[in-house]
Amino acid sequence: MKHLFVNPSRKISKIDKNIYGHFSEHLGRGIYGGIFVGEDSGIPNVRGIRTDVVQALRHIRVPVIRWPGGCFADYYNWRDGIGPRSERRRIVNTSWGGSVEDNSFGTHEFLDLCEQLGCSPYIAGNVGSGTVRELSEWIEYMNSDGESPMADLRRKNGREEPWGVTYIGIGNESWGCGGHMSAEYYAGLYKQYATYARPYGGTQLYKAACGPDGADYAWTDTVMRLAGNFMDALSLHYYTMPGYYSTDPYKWEKKSSATDFDEANYYRTLVRALYMDELITGHKFVMDQHDPEKRVALCVDEWGAWHAAEPGTPPSFLYQQNTMRDAIVAAVSLNIFNKHSDRVRMANLAQMINVIQSVILTEGDKIVLTPTYHVFDLYKAHQDAELLESYVQQDFIGTEEAQVPAIHASASEGADGKVRITLANLSANESQSVCCTLSGGNFSSAAVRCLSGRMNDYNSFEDPYKVQIQTMPAIPVEGNRFQLEAPACSVFEITLS
Repeated sequence: MKHLFVNPSRKISKIDKNIYGHFSEHLGRGIYGGIFVGEDSGIPNVRGIRTDVVQALRHIRVPVIRWPGGCFADYYNWRDGIGPRSERRRIVNTSWGGSVEDNSFGTHEFLDLCEQLGCSPYIAGNVGSGTVRELSEWIEYMNSDGESPMADLRRKNGREEPWGVTYIGIGNESWGCGGHMSAEYYAGLYKQYATYARPYGGTQLYKAACGPDGADYAWTDTVMRLAGNFMDALSLHYYTMPGYYSTDPYKWEKKSSATDFDEANYYRTLVRALYMDELITGHKFVMDQHDPEKRVALCVDEWGAWHAAEPGTPPSFLYQQNTMRDAIVAAVSLNIFNKHSDRVRMANLAQMINVIQSVILTEGDKIVLTPTYHVFDLYKAHQDAELLESYVQQDFIGTEEAQVPAIHASASEGADGKVRITLANLSANESQSVCCTLSGGNFSSAAVRCLSGRMNDYNSFEDPYKVQIQTMPAIPVEGNRFQLEAPACSVFEITLS
């Protein structure tokens, strides 16, 4: 028996809704065919944006989308993606496979997508190959409400009112594909760009600096020390890449199949996913030395399970299937973000559609909702809720080389006053009996939704409903205690009343 303790009377921090954000880059079929099909397509669309995709994303309450990259962002010139589509400059996407980018999906189309979803845009600015003026004028184009060259250009292109974009990322992976910069050099460059990222139209910008690659705590220390007073957030990128065993338990870097894997690979994957907690704890500690008031947020604006591309697809398109293993990765990652919500205020799953750990796969007019999508459905009520104190008393499971906790959970109280627990059974093949004790409140019943399956199960275009959320019979709560039987490889949402 595993024991979960939840204290509804102790609220820790607000779980910012943007923790449940997404990321979409001009990469493979992430944009074209995934989001955008053009107005002349036979696939139902609104101004070229797929109707089925919008409906699915609205259902899980997508709060924010980061765009246009990724590595592509530091090659992108926003002027290529405005004006009549027939006149837009065609370029070669040198970041991802050398495919032709016709720029038919640009600033107007992306912000139209955000308006259709009712979510916030998060613009990744070009620092690697762009200029300070280029980013400054892009912000002016999107936000200026008066008479100005960029506002006039926007009106000429059919948009009278400014969009009021708040979230601006200044550089992407500047330690790598964004310029191979040192932390000292980037910090100085960041301050220059941030100075000219101005509040046009009265829109106060939320400026995110490029943070570390994984466990590079020295990068965080340097950038916070030199530029922390100029930023609202620092990003963190970390991918779960299980691959094969090495002498270092945190460096299984070789990618392996998204669907054809054994139990040893499954547990290695979860060890890598759980490492996110150690990473965030370490970077929080460094940030606390410079910002004890926690004014600067940590934004995990690229995260997810990164496997080998599906056989028969271009490797540079990063198209992969999505199994119950990925659902467990998503569940533990979101629980970790919830528990660090005192500092983590945004996270962006990579990537939203048809790339890496997608929530949606498309093929022509077909659409598949992945197991990861269903985890976001189970967890959506945590958005803007108050994190509650919780603790799991348990043992560890797995293999000799990869041990993980059997149960992983987080809890919150929403604005509606309801307490919700999200819980995952990490075991590949054993159910777990869980006893939950509530030290506060007065509850009589627990409504339960569950996602479960074998670790290799996934939804395909031939069998799109193999892995689905099931509504379970309500569980009685007696003496503020209830018991739950969690099947192997499962994720739960438990709502108390």
